[in-house]
Amino acid sequence: MSRASAVLLLLAATAIWGLAFVAQKSAMDHMGPLAFSGTRFLLGGLVLIPFAALELRRKRARPARFTPALWGLVALLCTAFFAGSILQQYGLALTSVTNSGFLTALYVLFVPLIAFLAVRAKPHPIIYVGAPLALVGIFYLNGGRFEDFRFGDLLVVTSAVFWGGHVFLLGLLSRETALPVALSAFTFVVVGVACLALAAGFEPEGFSGLGEVWPQVLYTGILSTALAFTLQAVAQQYVPSANAAIVLSAESLFAALGGALLLGERLSPVGYAGAALIFVAILVIEAVPALRARRAAAGT
Repeated sequence: MSRASAVLLLLAATAIWGLAFVAQKSAMDHMGPLAFSGTRFLLGGLVLIPFAALELRRKRARPARFTPALWGLVALLCTAFFAGSILQQYGLALTSVTNSGFLTALYVLFVPLIAFLAVRAKPHPIIYVGAPLALVGIFYLNGGRFEDFRFGDLLVVTSAVFWGGHVFLLGLLSRETALPVALSAFTFVVVGVACLALAAGFEPEGFSGLGEVWPQVLYTGILSTALAFTLQAVAQQYVPSANAAIVLSAESLFAALGGALLLGERLSPVGYAGAALIFVAILVIEAVPALRARRAAAGT
């Protein structure tokens, strides 16, 4: 697959995820976060199992390829996916779709930091410009007053740390195993079962509204989970994690669009300025290193 085609797949995933914020938000009126997450992830995993089986057969994958170290990375991937998803879902119940979309996109700031901690890849100095710029953007996104920063916003920002780990690990494992569909199916089934088990204990009434939100479950389970995350896994075989993160961060724009069109959400002028600062920070942190590398290559 060409780099351009991989980027288009990532953009398709971002559009699906951005609109999924609306479905996730509206579902919280009828289901608990754990119950909803478990249902959508298990559905997504079950949908992918036949395709994963075909992939394993076509590539003649052998269990011996999965060493204990590789299984350890898969376990970390599942953990990051679980934590990012649940924190985001609980945060969505307490804040707006627009805020959630932009704050989730902050994971682009964490990917290079995680890469440094994991493989000692030094972050580009531009991170020291992008991070403060994004923090200022968060401040203005919430009205320019600290008391307007909601607990839900904090949960979503924390989820962005785990999403950064997920992006890094997914890129690493997709290239290492060359089994993006099987990797996605395994992650969804494991996390889905974990969420449902926790929901049974902590949200005994969390499933009561399932009949009222089945369109949201179908959209997030089949499109947002099975399709979009698999597109991400496939594309990240051909796009470096840091570059993929900047493309995926565009979901914040689709989330704001979906919140405005379907839920009637609006930001104040200061809020729009904050959203713009966050997006500029995301662009700067990836665009500046890429331009310098291109100039250096042209100079040689």
